[in-house]
Amino acid sequence: MEPEYLRLIKIVLLAVAISKICAAQNDLTLSVFTVTSKSMTVRWSGHSGASSYKITATPKNSPDLPVFAQFSGSTVMGSVNSLSPNTVYRMRVEAMDNAVNVLSSAETEETTAPDVPSIIQAYSKHSDSITVEFSAVFGATSYILRAENDGGFFSETVVPSSPGTVLNLSPYTDYTLSVMSVNSGGRSQPSIPVQAKTVVVAPALQSMSPTNDTIVVTWNPVDHAVLYSLTIIMEGSSSRLKLNTSQTNMTFTNLESGVTYCIKATAFDPDGIPGDDITVCQITRPPVPADVQVLLTPSRSLGLAVYWQAVRGADLYYATSSTGQNCTASGESFCIISPLNCSENHLVTVTAQNQAGPSSPSQPEDLLTYPCPPDSVQVGEVGVGNCSVTWAAVPWVDYYIAYVKRDDGAEEQCNTTSTTCYYNCHCSFTYLTTVFAYNGAGSSPPGPILNYTTVPCCPENVSVSLISTETLEISWSTVRGAELYETVAADGSDSIHCSDTVPLCALSDLTCNSLYSVVIRPCSEISGCNNTCTAHTQETAPCTPEILNLTQVNSSAVQVLWRAPNRQANYTVKAVGSGSTLSCMSSGTSCDITNLPCGATYEVTAYAATSIGQSLPSYSVALETGPCCPENLTVEQVTQSMTSVVWSPATGAQSYITSLTSPRGHAKCHTMDTHCLMGCITCGTNYSVSMEAISMTGHKSQCNYHGFASSSCCPSGVRLYGMANNTLRVYWRGSDSLYGYSADLFGTSANYTCSSALGSNSCDIPQIVCGQVYTAVVAPLTSQGSKVSFCPRRLYSVSCSGNNIGIVFYRGKRSVE
Repeated sequence: MEPEYLRLIKIVLLAVAISKICAAQNDLTLSVFTVTSKSMTVRWSGHSGASSYKITATPKNSPDLPVFAQFSGSTVMGSVNSLSPNTVYRMRVEAMDNAVNVLSSAETEETTAPDVPSIIQAYSKHSDSITVEFSAVFGATSYILRAENDGGFFSETVVPSSPGTVLNLSPYTDYTLSVMSVNSGGRSQPSIPVQAKTVVVAPALQSMSPTNDTIVVTWNPVDHAVLYSLTIIMEGSSSRLKLNTSQTNMTFTNLESGVTYCIKATAFDPDGIPGDDITVCQITRPPVPADVQVLLTPSRSLGLAVYWQAVRGADLYYATSSTGQNCTASGESFCIISPLNCSENHLVTVTAQNQAGPSSPSQPEDLLTYPCPPDSVQVGEVGVGNCSVTWAAVPWVDYYIAYVKRDDGAEEQCNTTSTTCYYNCHCSFTYLTTVFAYNGAGSSPPGPILNYTTVPCCPENVSVSLISTETLEISWSTVRGAELYETVAADGSDSIHCSDTVPLCALSDLTCNSLYSVVIRPCSEISGCNNTCTAHTQETAPCTPEILNLTQVNSSAVQVLWRAPNRQANYTVKAVGSGSTLSCMSSGTSCDITNLPCGATYEVTAYAATSIGQSLPSYSVALETGPCCPENLTVEQVTQSMTSVVWSPATGAQSYITSLTSPRGHAKCHTMDTHCLMGCITCGTNYSVSMEAISMTGHKSQCNYHGFASSSCCPSGVRLYGMANNTLRVYWRGSDSLYGYSADLFGTSANYTCSSALGSNSCDIPQIVCGQVYTAVVAPLTSQGSKVSFCPRRLYSVSCSGNNIGIVFYRGKRSVE
């Protein structure tokens, strides 16, 4: 709730706003703003032309005189004081001009608040409240108790009369308290305030009874408390014990068992003022049950009846056995633990319990039952002709007797304090065995009767033979009592099993080149298998080699590389072709096959052999030798820069790459034919001739042939000059020809030839017929004296000058025919 002064400020502001609105309307209105027991504050609307306002408060139903108050024309709110409390007043406002003429008026009625009450006393008996006693005021319909503190706490509580209580306060806190009277007109002014402090809180007690004659009470420290007072009283008794302490715990001893005690606690502040009080009740644990008796029940279901003497304060009784079994009783002094088991020594105690907890257990009473029959009985052979019977230990047993009876009528027994007995046994016999346990209470029921048959004997006449590279055949003589034969072959890293009812077994898919240990174990459905039989050994055939690579050593030899996980073996490699078979041998991992013809294909396989036998052949690998070289190859120059190469077909070759190579350049052609033309030939140059013969799978053979020398270059700058005596001189520019040059003139009526000396670049032709067109050809001579046939031809016209040669005209070139 907000403070009084804030409420008054808000009301004033609201009144001013309302008066301004009413003044604008020029109608005089009057309303009561606040009311106290001796004053009223009213507000009115302003009136146009008013120079002052007169407020008159006239008591109604009272002989008191009216009270006046006058205000200036600019005022819209005012108070009238010196009124009587709890009185109805008629309030009148008059707007007057300067001549004191009444321009307008308005009236209303309101009751003054009751008189201000006075506080008689204020006190705290609880940590969260303060009680205020105050004088009654005539005409008040209720009262408002106001509580404040320095921490900003503020509350107002409406009460009908004195005394009144302010709630929800904080413990051990100072508060300022005042009281106001209330009627229909409003509330009075607050009374003269008084100071009061709340008391400390009560300690939060926690009680327990750790034993049957003590109660322990603990609590957390109470703020501002310096002393605690505790009073204990036994239920149904008038005697009590009061103790003071500054600690936060208290132990009450020498109490009676199974009795309820109530403890009241109060905390005191530094001024010795008591705070809230709290009361808790706690029962002590019950006494220990006495006169405990343990008996077996006579019923068919074996049980343990426990009796005791009832004790005070007990709600429940527990009878507990050392076996973990228990029974409970409420309102009775006996219970039955059931069912009981054999071989149990029961130590029984009885405990009484109530809300505080259990009492101490009574002195234990014991009872022993007869032993259980031995279980987990097992019979087995520990060695040849020696069997054992074992069983699990039975508690509370003095000794055991094992009875053994053979199927031919022989009997044997064993008396022992351990859990194992040994007896003689032979293969193919059946033994019946049972075990009894004994203690002071008597004999156990018989244990399970085991039917045990010994394993069959080991077979004789065992034969192990290798019938294929990785298959062993094993045979043996029939064994009495054997229903199944289990054959196991192991090579140290793996084992293979074979089970059959006949004395014959074939083990296949064995590891090659391995020494196997073979054991035949005769088995019966009842006794299992005989695991003591002697092993027989047999080695398998060598492993098949794997060809890794074929490497061409030369044109007629290839190296074969393989791998095989054989310890010691000799290897044979065979290359089988259409017309021949070649081979090589080695004890390592490679060998060379030689004398291979060119242009042939083979299938290459490898074998391994040891003293045991021969392996399967490896996967075949195709071998193809390089194609043969052509036997004949000729090179013929067809033009100054082009040659024709022709060769004979080669076995195994599909295509050919022919090369002419010189320091001045090279030419090459790739074809599937047996001839090709090669251009870019340099005249007067020695070439080496080679060829690559290529098979259809890409195998290549390098072939070399005799060199080839291109002819000398054709001369250039050929000219004809007329000379005396009808002679023509043929002139040319040419490189040095080793064998000289020959010049030919071909005319319509005659042909002419001349040759130059070595080192010369001209020759003369006499007796030329003039007036004709001649074709001139100058060509170098070969070593055989023949002319090069591909030099260019030039046309010349030879005119006549009288009887002699006139002017020679050049008419151009002709193509070589």
